[in-house]
Amino acid sequence: MTIGRLYLIPTDLANGTVDAWAGAQLREAVKSLRHFVVEHPKTARQFLKSLGLPLPELQMEVLDEHSKPADAVALARILESGDLGLLSEAGCPAIADPGALLVEQAHRIGARVVPLVGPSSLVMALMASGLNGQRFAFNGYLPQRSPEREQAIQRVEERSRREGESQIFIEAPYRNDQLLAALLATCNPATRLCLATDLTAEGEQVFTKSIGEWAKAVPKLDRRPTVFLLLAGAGPSATGISANRRDRPRRTD
Repeated sequence: MTIGRLYLIPTDLANGTVDAWAGAQLREAVKSLRHFVVEHPKTARQFLKSLGLPLPELQMEVLDEHSKPADAVALARILESGDLGLLSEAGCPAIADPGALLVEQAHRIGARVVPLVGPSSLVMALMASGLNGQRFAFNGYLPQRSPEREQAIQRVEERSRREGESQIFIEAPYRNDQLLAALLATCNPATRLCLATDLTAEGEQVFTKSIGEWAKAVPKLDRRPTVFLLLAGAGPSATGISANRRDRPRRTD
């Protein structure tokens, strides 16, 4: 039996920006598909329409935060009859996204998994932060309630200081201001914090300052998608970066 391919299809971080980043590979792959797994069919159809797909012909299955591993097992069976597309609600599928369940099952049944190029808010934020891009960790969502949230922030900051590692985390946009307030109250004033807000949108802002500097003029982030990046202690030295670059494998083609 031939197993279909699972295409991982990035979507807009900001509405109406698809023409700025969607290349030929993504467009051609998506146009060949008629079956998709999505978080929200309405927004998925809007995105696919922007790529020129005939919406009445499309079949959509839902995989969201309420789905269980058994749901992903059932959805993976679709690959037994052909190719399948997986869409995130925003950005790249399977990164801070329930689609990871389906990708896991695709590997279990021997399907080829094909990641397509598109915007990743985490990577874009790290690129623009000026923090350590050699060592970094994504922590997902921190706890919402006190004192668990403050304890998690202390652990993240200590790990960053100990490992020299940039720490990346996110929050639901309507809770951004509460998370920022907790960071300002908990972290060392010298710790650097990057706020990468509204990435790819018209109002995009990426600024890195010390906690002490942010405390002097606290921005309003309510309902604005934001990636938080933190680095405690000294950043990567120029010597360290150069050494890592020398150690990279060189292309032989």
